[in-house]
Amino acid sequence: MRTVTGSDGSVAARTGLDGVALKPTECDVGVAADLPYDLVCVDYEGRDALPAFDRLADLIGEREVRLTTPVRADGFDPHGDDSLARRLPAGVRRVLVAGHAAYLTDREAARAVAPRLGDAVEAAADPWVGTEGVERVALAAGGTQYELLSRSTERDLRALRAAGFDGDLAVYAPTVPSDDEDAVLDAVGAYAARRNPVRRALPEDAATDSTARGRAREVLSKAVRDFALVGDADAIGERVGALKDAGADHVVGYPAAGVETLR
Repeated sequence: MRTVTGSDGSVAARTGLDGVALKPTECDVGVAADLPYDLVCVDYEGRDALPAFDRLADLIGEREVRLTTPVRADGFDPHGDDSLARRLPAGVRRVLVAGHAAYLTDREAARAVAPRLGDAVEAAADPWVGTEGVERVALAAGGTQYELLSRSTERDLRALRAAGFDGDLAVYAPTVPSDDEDAVLDAVGAYAARRNPVRRALPEDAATDSTARGRAREVLSKAVRDFALVGDADAIGERVGALKDAGADHVVGYPAAGVETLR
């Protein structure tokens, strides 16, 4: 899958990204109709932030549309309330995830992931399965394995292919097509700082944006390159190519500095 309308000089074409991930709290998902990508993945940011399903339906036919759905969340729970899953427009595919605790109630977060993920994969058409925190369960459940970009992603992809895995592999990556260090840190510094190895390396109470200085800035400058795609569009394109060479079938970019940056 490739960009569909980007000219050779566009950011979209130069990065080689296969799709774009949108957060409904940051933009109207309908903007996807004007973006040069065949594939649009909509992130889950809580039930109240779900986009209207008719907005997703409007994109079907022009784009491959995937909605992230936590299998422990009410409305998407195959062992309980699955009312939202049953209401999804035909043609909207699912990204099945365990779900981030920030977007789940305590009751939802206490539910078992493995049996729900397995049953949801069986019921869904062509599902993608988010691996974050549940790598072995996700692999056992099947479906396209959807990985968060990390410093070990290329190595992990090669290992899966070497072990004989022949299913599809996808990578989700916050993306900032800029070589302005301050702009990069403002866009993805806090995101990188939440990853466990980065959090441990940062000085206590350190700033995580462009105001970071000293040791904190040094740690963050490396971390954003491990956990996000940053740099000019051509540099990002080289890393996307490396991910593909390692075994990725799809690389999806989240425009961390705004949707307009990935046109």
